[in-house]
Parts: sequence; structure tokens; C-alpha cells
Amino acid sequence: MLLITAFALFVGAASAVAAFALLKLIGLITNLVFYQRVATDLVAPGAVHHPWWLVVLAPVVGGLVIGVMARYGSEKIRGHGMPEAIEAILTGESRVAPRVAVLKPVSAAVSIGTGGPFGVEGPIIMTGGAVGSILAQLLKLSADERKTLLVAGSAGGMAATFNAPLASILLAVELLLFEWRPRSFVPVTAAVAVSTVLRGYLLGTGPVFGVQAPQTGPLADGLALIPGVTGGLLAIGATALVYFAEDLFARVPVHWMWWPAIGGLIIGAGGLIEPHALGVGYDVIDQLLTGQATTQLIVGILVVKTLIWALSLGSGTSGGVLAPVFMIGAALGAAEGAVLPHFAAGFWATCGLAAVVGGVMRSPLTGIVFTLELTHAWSYLLPLVVASVSAYALSVLLLKRSVLTEKIARRRLHLTREYTTDPLETFFVHEVMTPGPAAPARVTAFPDETLREVANKLALGHVTRARVVDREEPEKVLGVVTLAQLLHARRRDLHEEHHRERVLPVRVVVPD
Repeated sequence: MLLITAFALFVGAASAVAAFALLKLIGLITNLVFYQRVATDLVAPGAVHHPWWLVVLAPVVGGLVIGVMARYGSEKIRGHGMPEAIEAILTGESRVAPRVAVLKPVSAAVSIGTGGPFGVEGPIIMTGGAVGSILAQLLKLSADERKTLLVAGSAGGMAATFNAPLASILLAVELLLFEWRPRSFVPVTAAVAVSTVLRGYLLGTGPVFGVQAPQTGPLADGLALIPGVTGGLLAIGATALVYFAEDLFARVPVHWMWWPAIGGLIIGAGGLIEPHALGVGYDVIDQLLTGQATTQLIVGILVVKTLIWALSLGSGTSGGVLAPVFMIGAALGAAEGAVLPHFAAGFWATCGLAAVVGGVMRSPLTGIVFTLELTHAWSYLLPLVVASVSAYALSVLLLKRSVLTEKIARRRLHLTREYTTDPLETFFVHEVMTPGPAAPARVTAFPDETLREVANKLALGHVTRARVVDREEPEKVLGVVTLAQLLHARRRDLHEEHHRERVLPVRVVVPD
């Protein structure tokens, strides 16, 4: 663990530099395309009036460039980054090709810089993950150790982009690691810490969207259920729309290389209706969260941004989902703020942001902490919990898979998002073994070992039974434990999950 943690420190530093470079590259392309100047500051494409042909053609040309890069460079740059990182972990033994580390950020910068309504988090997750994976591939490490460094790079890139270290760690646990163990948690946290410190020197230490957050009270806590429920419904609708678009593009009778250009045409058409829907949109999110957005802007973002983001993302272009989700969720909350009681400027927009993140990503803890770290609205903790978890609950009940896991499932991979104690860890050998003499066996077990330890021994030995011997007197045979007996723990787990019984008797007193 300590050795991997040492490597993770370098990965965290590299991912911070990669995040800084990506943001500057997006700024450069945006300035060149929409303002015809050389500058690297992040600017909004729709901040001033542009000729209609520029608004329409810029995303189309950007889509053409991405299509060519994907076809002749690497198809791995298609999509929003997180499913690709998950797939590399699940099926690729955490190996990412070096060219992806270059092509992914460049393609994302082209996509966003030419007006694409996407975020930078997906690309930086894939880019930072590629950095960690490449370092791991240069060393003699196991697949699990490569996974740790890949996720360390992804989480480090997120932390540097949003100045959200705790949310980045939670994102790693909830979405990428598939475990919560010291061997991976400690290195990932070390990478995030280094990345966040470097972020302070490169991009500053303030919140991305700082808001004034006074205390609200119990009424606000309870009413936060409203943006939670509506945010969950919006998350379900947006997820369905993304995959409806993906299915639609799959039926288009042209090579997939041209799909991002078609998606770019959709983006351009939306930009003519609502220019503020173009690009990452940090300026719009800030207006929504501080209560400065007009009704026209709120409606325009809620409708146009949702449509062009979901439809163009289905084209297989390069770009992330979090920033659009931030904007759409904040717009939903801001719209509801017109009829809900006023507590503070931007309060309902903040609740809407947390709700839609929790519903779309199916990561409620990440949604809560992300919102807090983005805004520093620490006093909003309880209403954000209510909003995010209620949206998550509704999404789980009504939608089979999230916007991330649906893509994984469509590639015929199974991904579980439920973590529980392994029932094999809760039973010892002496509780299930058959006492008495046993025939010779290649594998031996001790009575005080857990069933998980025995299962590992049987797997390594390619056998289905083990002799149980005394730990102090190994020549003394106590019995035998078989593969069938290991299922006792699973049966007990299923019993506790499904068997219902009344433990305390209920006495009905009938009066005389």
C-alpha cells in the first residue's frame, strides 16, 4: 500500500497539470473560434452576439474534427469519459493506451471550445486515469494496483478541476473503485490531496461557484423534497433522452465518424435559440446559484440545454456530463424558486443542482458533497441531503440503470452499484465444517479461518474441499469443509434479506 501511495503522489501532481492544461486549451479554442483572439481564459461562447453562421457551423466543424480523431486516432475518445474509464477497469485490467491520454483532452477541448454543451469532468477523468494507467504499465504491478493508480489519476483530475477533494474521493469510491479498502482508498486520497494543493497554485483556492448561504430552518429542509422529487424525474427523463438519441444515431445510414457533426448541427440550432446553452456554462451556473438569472434564461437553459446536451451526447462526441447536469439542475431549482418560499438567493437552485446530480449519476453522497464544495454553502447541508437522496431514491425505483451504467450494460458488461458485507466474512470454518476424519486433500484450512479465506484457498487450488486441521497441531485432522458448505453463509444472508417474521408477540386484549 505504501509503495502504491508513493506512486499516487506523482499521479496526483500529473493529473493536476493535465486538468490545468485541458482548461487552458478549452479557453484557447473558445477564444479563437468565437472571439478571433489568442487567449486562454475560460469564456462563454454566448456572452456576446455572434453571426448566425458561426453559431451553427462551429459545432459542426468541431464534430467533424472529433469524428476524424476517433476514427483514425482512437475510438476510446468517444463518449463522456466515465463509462470508458469503468470499462477499462472492468475488462481491460486498467490498461489505457498512451494515445488516449493525448487524444481525449484534445477532442474534448475541440468539442467544448466549438460550442459543445458539455463538461470537462468526463474527459479529465479519462485523461487523469490514462496518466495513472500509463505509469502503472511502466511498472511491474498487478491489475488491482493499476486500477488504483488509474482511479488516483481520475480523482486527482476531478479535484484539480473543481477544487472538490472530498467529492472526488467519494466519486472514486462510488463509481470507479468498486471497493472501499485501505489498499486503494489511501493512495487515491493521497493523489487527490497533492492535486488539490497544486490546484491552488495553478487555478486558485476559492470555490468555483461561491454563494452566500444563511441558515434556513426546518421548513426549507422539508420543502427540499420538492426539488428532490422533480430533480429525480428530470434525471430519469434526461437519461432516457440520451439513450434515445444514441439509438436514433445507430439507425442513421452513415458511418459513426459523421455522427458528431450531425450532433453539432443540433447544438448550433439550439445556440440560435439560447446562446447561453453553448459551452461549459460556468457563468450561467453562477448566475443561477446566486439568484441573478432571468426567467427567460432559466426556461431557455431548462429546455434548450437539456435537449442539445442529451441529443448531441448520443452522437458519440467527446464531452462530460457533470457541468450540464449542474446547469440543468440549478435551472430546475431556480424555476421552482418562483413559487416556493424565499429563503436565500439561489437556495432552490442549489437544491436542484444536488438533486439532479444525485439522480443522474446515482451517486447521492457525491452529489451532496460536490454541491457543498462547489458553493461553500455549508449551512445548506440538510436540505441538500434531502434533495439528493430523494432524487436518487426515485431514480432507483423508476429507472433500471443510470446514464453511466446503461452504457456499460449495452456493451454486455455487468456492473453492480450495491456494496455490502461479504457473507463469507461473517462465518468461521468450525461453524459449517463436518467433524471427523477426512480423506487426504491438497488444501488445508483452520477452524478459526473465515469462509472467505477458505474460498480463496479452494479457488487457488482448483479444488472443492479442504481438510480442517488444528492450527497448533497441523497433523491433527478435525474434519472437512466443502464448497457446498460455503454456501451456508449465502443461505443465511438470503434468509435475513427475505424472511419476514414478528419477533415481539402482539397481544390483542378483548374486553369482557
